[in-house]
This record gives sequence, C-alpha cells and structure tokens, in this order.
Amino acid sequence: MLESVGKSDPMQHLDYMEAIESDIMDKVLERAKEYDYEKYNASNVRRALGKDFLTIEDYAAILSPAAEDFFEELAKQAQAETRRYFGNSVSLYTPLYISNYCENHCTYCGFNCTNKILRGKLSIEEIEKELKAIAATGLKEILLLTGESRKQSNIEYIGEAVKLSKNYFSTTGLEVYPLNTDEYAYLHKCGADFVSVYQESYDADVYEKYHLAGPKRVYPYRFNAQERAVKGGMRGVVFGALLGLGDFRRDAFSAGLHAYYLQQKYPHAEIGFSVPRIRGHKNNPDGSVELRGVREKQLLQVLLAYRLFMPFTSITISTRERAGFRDNVIGLAANKISAGVKVGVGGHDADKKGDEQFEVADPRDVSQVHTMIIDRGLQPVYTDYIRLM
Repeated sequence: MLESVGKSDPMQHLDYMEAIESDIMDKVLERAKEYDYEKYNASNVRRALGKDFLTIEDYAAILSPAAEDFFEELAKQAQAETRRYFGNSVSLYTPLYISNYCENHCTYCGFNCTNKILRGKLSIEEIEKELKAIAATGLKEILLLTGESRKQSNIEYIGEAVKLSKNYFSTTGLEVYPLNTDEYAYLHKCGADFVSVYQESYDADVYEKYHLAGPKRVYPYRFNAQERAVKGGMRGVVFGALLGLGDFRRDAFSAGLHAYYLQQKYPHAEIGFSVPRIRGHKNNPDGSVELRGVREKQLLQVLLAYRLFMPFTSITISTRERAGFRDNVIGLAANKISAGVKVGVGGHDADKKGDEQFEVADPRDVSQVHTMIIDRGLQPVYTDYIRLM
C-alpha cells in the first residue's frame, strides 16, 4: 500500500476516504495563489492597524515583510485583543502519545515509517495509568496523539482511550490521522471535544515533495479534515501549518484563510490555531531536511497576525519553542500553553514505550509553568468547560 500511494496522484482520494462537497479548499488555494506579500507597504500596514476588524487584505499586509517595522504597534494591539477576549487567563494542557506507529513517509518527521526508531503502543491499561499520572498534576485538559496508522491505532482503540480520558479530564482533544465524518462522530460520542490537524504546507507542490508515500500524501483528504470533524459534531478544531516546510508567509496566510472560511460556514465551531516550527528528531537532529528556517521574530509575526485577524480564536504555543519565547508570547498573542510535555509514547507513569516525534525545547513541568504564568501577572486556567453528560 505504501508503494502504491507513493506513485498515486496526491489530489486523488483513496477508496476508504470520504470526499465531501465543499468549496473551502478551492477558495483558500485560489486566494493564496494570488498572495504577493512583496506588494504591501507601510501605508497598507498602518491602514490595517487603524481598524477594529481586519479584512483579508489587511491580514495579508500584516503578514508581509512591510509589517516587520511595526512590531511594537502590532504587539500592543494584539495584546489588547487577547485581553479583550481572554482576560488574563492562560489555559494549560499536555499531550499524551499513545502510539507512534505510522504508515507515512514524510521526510521531516520523527515518526516517518522509514525511520529506525523504537515503535510502541500503549495498552488500554497503560493508557489509564498515564491518564491518572497526568491528572495528578492538576491538569484538566489533554490532547491524545497517535502516529498515523489505521492498522496499529484503529478507531475503536482511539475511542477506548477517549472514554477513559473523559473520566479524568474535562476536555479531550485529538491529534490523530484524518478521519471520515462518521468516524469523527463516533469519537465525539466517546467524549472527544476537539480535533487538531495541521496541513503542514498549503503549497500543493511542497506538500507532494515532502510526503513521498502513505495516506497522508493525499492532500485534499487532509485539507478537509477539520470540516469533516465539525460535521461529525466536534465542538472545536485547530488549524496550523508546519512553519519551515514551505514559504512560511504563504502557509500562515493560507492557514488563516482556511480557519476563516470554515468559521464563516460553521459559526458555532470553536476555532484554534497552533504555530509549530520544524524541530530536529532522532533521525534528523538539526531539523535541516532542506527546509526554510523561520526565525523567532517571524514566528511572532505569525502569532500576532492570527490574533489580529481572528481575535476570538484560541492560540497555542507548544514546547517546540524555547521557554523564554513561550513566556513572552502568552498574554500577548497566545492564550494556551502546554506543560509537562513528553513526546514519546507514554513516559508519565513508567518508562516510555516508543521514541519521540521531535525534540522538546521547553521541558518544564506543570508546577513550573504554573509559577511562570503567575509571575507574569496572568492567571493559570485548568478548565474552561463543564461536561454535563
């Protein structure tokens, strides 16, 4: 199967993949193709800064190089919007990797099926032990992750993990392989609240270049995952591009449009952003697989642009970034931060069973991140959702 998918047209669905009727992908790709960020100048940025709500053109301007001379103004306005919608609160969560088996050949990823790493999968009993250990830290939100293998981590397995999670956490998110609408509906019935899917790169040529084989090679199926999740009943979905894989400005612009158009179509859906950058891993320590470097200042620009374009959305800053950077962006643009993170399989209650997806840049535990948030005059929030059923 791996070989056959590698030879297939990346725009064609495989037999089991649901193809929904949606115009969002075409709208995003058409608008992104026209995006020439070099055409914007200081007056375009000033015009955007003078508005209460940004148009798509304004958003394009503040993602352009011309906006780099306006960081102080952008930051002040972004902080005001963050305070307006989230007050002083900063939400905490942690991920739990329950499996790292993968069927995809993605050249930049530690879980790449061709990498020689320790593969592992938690049993249901081990999952519950991990959940108990994490819950003991006080966290009330968890993100369950698997490698992208339907064979090793089938829907029933993920569903059982979600059911257990519901006993310990008020909010359960999923970052697993893309699913069909009925599968998302099943996992929502099990207790899942939101779904994170990263398109990696919105540039179809770049996407094909780095996704050599496996189901993930199919571009439109991944693109429409968030919409299928919302149609399946999930209350929230998270968007993002893996910054550094392609042109970061174009990818960030496209991710913003993707979220914007989906929000217009499904106004009840809770929208979130994450801003992952390329990180090294065991088989690629320096993260340099012919990738474009994205500096911290450029990452900050993306964060500020997301906040100003869609000010009511949740923005997460992960442990791919160093502690100092994470500390500085919470309350400014980000309102959600991870803590006590382990990106191998298990490792909270006992020894890990599988190798890491990437190298963590901020190893602080929950109490340390909690203290940092307090020291910055902000309020750590462990839950913002009450499950009634």
